Amino acid sequence: MLIVGSGPAGADLAWRLASGGADVLLVDRLADLTRAAFSSAALPLAAVREHHLPETVIAARWRGWQLLGPGPSERLWMADEPLGAVLDFGALRQWMAQRAAAAGARVQLGVHCEGWRASGAGARVQLRDPDGQRRTLHPRWLVDATGQQRALLGEPPPSADPLVAGVGVEWLLQVDPPRWRRWAEQLSFMLGSDWVPQGYGWVFPMQPGVLKLGICRLQDAGTAQPPLQGLLRQLQVRLGLADATVLDRHGGLVRSSIRRREPHRRGPLLGLGDAVSTANLLGGEGIRHALSSSATLAPLLLAALAGHPQALDPYPRRLRRRLGWRWSLSGRLAQRTWLGLRTPAADRRLERLLTGLEACNAEDLSALLFDYRFERYGLRALPYALGWR
Repeated sequence: MLIVGSGPAGADLAWRLASGGADVLLVDRLADLTRAAFSSAALPLAAVREHHLPETVIAARWRGWQLLGPGPSERLWMADEPLGAVLDFGALRQWMAQRAAAAGARVQLGVHCEGWRASGAGARVQLRDPDGQRRTLHPRWLVDATGQQRALLGEPPPSADPLVAGVGVEWLLQVDPPRWRRWAEQLSFMLGSDWVPQGYGWVFPMQPGVLKLGICRLQDAGTAQPPLQGLLRQLQVRLGLADATVLDRHGGLVRSSIRRREPHRRGPLLGLGDAVSTANLLGGEGIRHALSSSATLAPLLLAALAGHPQALDPYPRRLRRRLGWRWSLSGRLAQRTWLGLRTPAADRRLERLLTGLEACNAEDLSALLFDYRFERYGLRALPYALGWR
């Protein structure tokens, strides 16, 4: 059993399979899993508890939402108790790989998968080790957990639901205690065309003295879009963080289909996590949904390894059911909101939506933004999502 990609989905699947007695090899092209750690990595408290995440991967806890914009508007919702955590994504990946190894999985880093093909009852896979040596493996089952790159599964067929792409850039900033406290205990988002056209910005607290400053924007081939680095620098100045020390710069791409109807399997190859569009475009959230895919696939794959390959047949259907109908609705909302957010008229529509949420509490906002429970508001958000207003 070979899993290519040691992100949250791949490492979690390796742990689940190894815990079930399977012989698992987990490889990743990175030699150090703390590198290239692009993820805003904010989770609700329920997810932290569900996945038993240790304190070592938690950078900060949050209990509120702050929304700046459109324009000069400012809104704040705070709860009495923590609602979630911001994770150290590099530490999370490292811990998850170590947990898989402790369960019996073999974890090999700095290993590139150069190609694969179906062979007999399984797959023939060529790997390149850190020293440049090549080797060939013949696993019964192969999992593509390489994220949006879909390095093994490849691009979905043109006839399938098209991929919608968002690109993000994030800086890790070191600030003095007063400025850190200004952003502590809350997830802050900047919304509106004068902040980030066709996207949004964020400031998340990390450990004391450190903030995450980032922006994400959906790609629009029909519109000239300004460079992300320039937008992020403008955001830094506007938020009073211009003289903060930049500790790290990273970025990445999120690509998902809205309806998630692309193939999840090619013979002995199975797609996992972002490789089968589990990243949510509304807030760029990927970790929770990637872990949902590994939790869905693991028992089916254990049954297949035990000699029942037909157990894998319901995988796409079960994953769609686990993500739920709200997941697709949130993707349509993302397209309508972010791609259209480039004019004063779009700002006014968003302002009306946010005004309607002012009577909510912080817990309500979490249910809306993490659980996509739009119906709590008398379906107020649905016409906006569908473009009727």
